[in-house]
Amino acid sequence: MRLRVEFTTEPFDLDEAPAHALVAREVIEAAELDAVDVGPFGNTAEGGADEVLTAVDALLRRTLASGATRISLQVNVVGEVDA
Repeated sequence: MRLRVEFTTEPFDLDEAPAHALVAREVIEAAELDAVDVGPFGNTAEGGADEVLTAVDALLRRTLASGATRISLQVNVVGEVDA
């Protein structure tokens, strides 16, 4: 199964990226995902179910530990894993 994850971390800071946002970017970019799009107000990535779920676990744990007070998360099934 192929999944797409979309997420944001809060609180926002328009002047400088907060630590939790930098950690979120680090986690997603280090994961074995493709179609990664990291932006100031939302982030998306796609990949196989195991890879996305592993990345989401790390994302939640590490961003909360880095000061996130809210994480909005959506996971969608977008198809089968490419063979």
